[in-house]
Amino acid sequence: MIASQLIVDLLPPLKPSETFGKALLWMSEFKVGHLPVVDKNNFLGIVSEEDILDSSLFEVNFLSNTIQLDSVFIYEYQHIFEVMRKMSEFQLTVMPILNRNEEYVGCTTLSHLMTIASNTTSIKEPGGVIVLRVNSKDYSLAEISQIVESNNARILSSYITSSDDTSEIDVTIKLNKKELGAILQTFQRYDYKVIETYQKEDDFDDLKNRFDNLMNLLDL
Repeated sequence: MIASQLIVDLLPPLKPSETFGKALLWMSEFKVGHLPVVDKNNFLGIVSEEDILDSSLFEVNFLSNTIQLDSVFIYEYQHIFEVMRKMSEFQLTVMPILNRNEEYVGCTTLSHLMTIASNTTSIKEPGGVIVLRVNSKDYSLAEISQIVESNNARILSSYITSSDDTSEIDVTIKLNKKELGAILQTFQRYDYKVIETYQKEDDFDDLKNRFDNLMNLLDL
């Protein structure tokens, strides 16, 4: 999936003539913390709620140049993973999307991406979840898949989380079966460090509650 397929049609950009106060009103209405500022198809930058509140100039418009707009955007042909990476890097709730001519074509939101991610990563599908901790140089999804498949199961989705202060990564895999005992034993035989597992109904209720709470926070 690429950025052009992620555009949210109902979120309008701000015009340079709009006031800071109107920007805050729209942010509250659309439940976002950022908005793009666009002059016709010319992307001028993105403004945050925090920038406006710090200025305390609610009647001033964006033509006054009293707020420095951040030039953060993604091209329409870039992959959803790059969109997520950049939104995480700059802590954005909205990502402007430009075409190859650097004209503004729309934007996507964090809540929209989370909804898509919940479907594409099989969060709602039944099955067990295992979190492994491995050294980044030893990571092999092929080997992990082989271990899973040797126990008559398969991986529905996977993702990696890492930290700058360690060479280890956490690999989260979602499987198509809840009974994980044999799979966990095989991982242990291969010297994999198992950090977390979710296989009982209570575990999945907890996972679902965490996800629902996250989505509720995004809707605040």
